[in-house]
Amino acid sequence: MKLNDIEERGLVLLGCGKMGSAMLAGWLAGGLSPSAVWVIDPKPSDWLQGRGVHLNEEVPASPAVVLVAVKPQMMDDALPQAADFGGGKTLFVSIAAGTSLARFERALGPQTPIVRAMPNTPAAVGRGITATIGNGVAGEADLALAERLLGAVGQTVRLESEDQMDAITAVSGSGPAYVFHLIETLAAAGAAEGLSPELALALARATVGGAGQLAEDAEEDPGQLRVNVTSPNGTTQAALEVLMDEEAGFPALLRRAVHAAAERSRELGRG
Repeated sequence: MKLNDIEERGLVLLGCGKMGSAMLAGWLAGGLSPSAVWVIDPKPSDWLQGRGVHLNEEVPASPAVVLVAVKPQMMDDALPQAADFGGGKTLFVSIAAGTSLARFERALGPQTPIVRAMPNTPAAVGRGITATIGNGVAGEADLALAERLLGAVGQTVRLESEDQMDAITAVSGSGPAYVFHLIETLAAAGAAEGLSPELALALARATVGGAGQLAEDAEEDPGQLRVNVTSPNGTTQAALEVLMDEEAGFPALLRRAVHAAAERSRELGRG
């Protein structure tokens, strides 16, 4: 399946919240015709209503792609609406957290090509990263098309097994919250050392954002970047001796945090 199949047969977007809107904006900016997109959303935003897409209208009989972007708790209502498209002619792409390929196959039929994806919130600014995995009948062309659609909001990576999705959720799915908390706590620590809260927050935001960009762009790995800015017996080394403590520092805390998130993801998947 190719991108021009979408122009000919249409793309149905089930749910258009922040993530769905970010993807739609990327598709339209990339040249996809609004007339090729059908959006089903019970509470469309003002932004969505001005995009020129088919909004809550009757959808095509055999769309090229159905992208499921509803919240997990709405899945029981959403899947029956899409059941008629199951069976093999339509590619399903899901960005719904905690919804397995097996659950989609039960609702849509085992011959339905399905790609499960886990994006993260920086997708809202085109800086996300999305992990993908297809079911047994999703071919290379299906995966490539899904990745091209998801690439509108950032990078994509392909998994070897659906079992990896819980770890992906814990690292990149939940990861932005860890970084936001780092900014909070770094700013609070700066204020405790005498900076105004406003100045401390501005410094923390810019420092984390800039360091993240440097880590993404640099050829060196993050460990080497850390070494590059750590002078022997200097201020950075003094701080890192605290942060890198194996029992009370970042290594232990993040292992526990990521494991807790992965375990919770597994529990939700079983539910």
